[in-house]
Amino acid sequence: MKLTMAQALVKFLDNQYVSFDGVETKFVKGIFGIFGHGCVVGIGQALEQGGHSLTYYQGHNEQGMAHAAIAFAKQNHRRRIIACTSSIGPGALNMVTACGTATANRIPLLVLPGDTFACRQPDPVLQQIEQPTAVSTTANDAFRAVCKYWDRIERPEQLMTACINAMRVLTSPADTGAVCIAMPQDVEAEAFDYPDYFLKKRVWYIDRQRPSAREIDAAIDLIKDAKKPMMIVGGGVTYSESWKTALAFAEKYNIPIGETQAGKGQIPFDHPLNMGGVGVTGGAAANAIAKQTDLVIAVGTRLTDFTTCSKWGFQNPDVKMLSINVCAFDAFKMDSVAVLADAKEALNAIMAKLDGYSSGWTTEYQEAQKAFFAEIDRMYNMQLKDGFSQTRALGIINDFAANDAIAIGSSGSLPGCMQRLWKSKGENTYHMEYGFSCMGYEICGALGAKLAAPDRDVYTMVGDGSFLMLHSELYTAVQEKAKINVMLFDNEGWGCIENLQNNQGTDTFGTRFTRRTDSGFLDGDVIMTDYAKIAEGYGCKSYRVTNEDELKAALEDSRTYDIPVLFDIKVAHKSMSDGYDSWWRVGVAEVSTSETVQKAYEEMSAEIKKARLY
Repeated sequence: MKLTMAQALVKFLDNQYVSFDGVETKFVKGIFGIFGHGCVVGIGQALEQGGHSLTYYQGHNEQGMAHAAIAFAKQNHRRRIIACTSSIGPGALNMVTACGTATANRIPLLVLPGDTFACRQPDPVLQQIEQPTAVSTTANDAFRAVCKYWDRIERPEQLMTACINAMRVLTSPADTGAVCIAMPQDVEAEAFDYPDYFLKKRVWYIDRQRPSAREIDAAIDLIKDAKKPMMIVGGGVTYSESWKTALAFAEKYNIPIGETQAGKGQIPFDHPLNMGGVGVTGGAAANAIAKQTDLVIAVGTRLTDFTTCSKWGFQNPDVKMLSINVCAFDAFKMDSVAVLADAKEALNAIMAKLDGYSSGWTTEYQEAQKAFFAEIDRMYNMQLKDGFSQTRALGIINDFAANDAIAIGSSGSLPGCMQRLWKSKGENTYHMEYGFSCMGYEICGALGAKLAAPDRDVYTMVGDGSFLMLHSELYTAVQEKAKINVMLFDNEGWGCIENLQNNQGTDTFGTRFTRRTDSGFLDGDVIMTDYAKIAEGYGCKSYRVTNEDELKAALEDSRTYDIPVLFDIKVAHKSMSDGYDSWWRVGVAEVSTSETVQKAYEEMSAEIKKARLY
């Protein structure tokens, strides 16, 4: 079939399917795009021409639309995607940050940036970055560092191998992440006789990887020797849909569970074995159990510094690590005994051979859970004399939200409050991007989640600092008639980083949203911003909230609207939750004139000695 490269690309994407546990799903729902000279007459023409079932979504910032695409894929457990296309230069580079977000979180994202002319005849073209030492280098080479697969189509027939490799990565449980196929704008329009077998329906099978007998035997030996094992469930449990198996495993062997940000929300929050979030943004229950455990069974987690408290969280000198993961790169972290397998397959294989075992835990985890549930209630009912508590506001929203509502977050202090305090009421209701903790994801992510689950309520928790970074897709939500609930917590700055700054001995500097004064510093009055009016200007319904009665009334009234809603919630400065018996290693200054910084450095040096080296 004679088609332009861009037309063949559209036709190819429209015919890709995935099969998981016998269920076949169309993989590519549509394409987000912001058209410019690098794509509008190429892939833009192909989309406009029709003859396909892909939905075109109009983005309003390239990073924003790509973050929405990430959230769409995440909410669909990585089995459906929306591709993203842009012009060359700044439009393309705007997507680099989103590609970092996708790759860090192991989420499939396909970006299709326009590129300069392969023929080089009109060079330098508008928006082209010229490198005199390497003429073939363009802005799109920046994607190499943040993508799991990168290619540039310099001849139309190269599209075929590029697309197969792209799909190989996008559908891989172990190697997925961002994929970039750069498209020189002249090649987009060049025709080629593409064979029918390239364009026909293609099914990619996402099979459950089985463990070897040796791996299972090694895992069983470790578990048998453990008196107080602990399971940590990560994103791999969510994406492999193995949370029921993980819970059955924990119940059979009396093993308490800690959750990562990506693993939270699948196991009932009030199950007797669920200790909740573990790590820096975790709670007191899971962190207390982590310090005692002699075997960490890490299931589908990357064991990041926030989960492990910078490898400090497991204080038992005899602690060992068992990691179940489809990705070898993750499975061997922290000197783990690795089981390279799908979580469901591995846990079932262990249960089939391990009989008669029960951990030595008695009432420790039950007492820890009970105490922390009381702490959650205290934080959710926090009353302050000088303002509205962030944790009280979060509790009101948590109580109000429907059982199947999706709660979203990404950056600032809110992910900590949510991992510690949020009570997930059903499966697939907790949606946190914390692999990259990318400011600006929250509203864009809410749009993506709503596109993935149009019949469910979506609440995104966003700070004022992150809102100012990026909220472009709020306009797209209006355009798509996608009702998202933007819960904007205005604490007058980057409160999470201010806390980190203060806790490490440095006075507040550059982290509050204040005016510059005659002193030359940003030490003036806080700039009061009416975020509700901004949302109204986009065509949203909005509310300005300063206390719990106003929040409750606004939530109730918002039920009557079918358009995006923004709640401008003015919360008290420093009213977020604190860490619970955790530690995070940051680079405290070794030399300083400040006594408080000197003390912070001494304290950090002492804690480093308690952490594992690798």
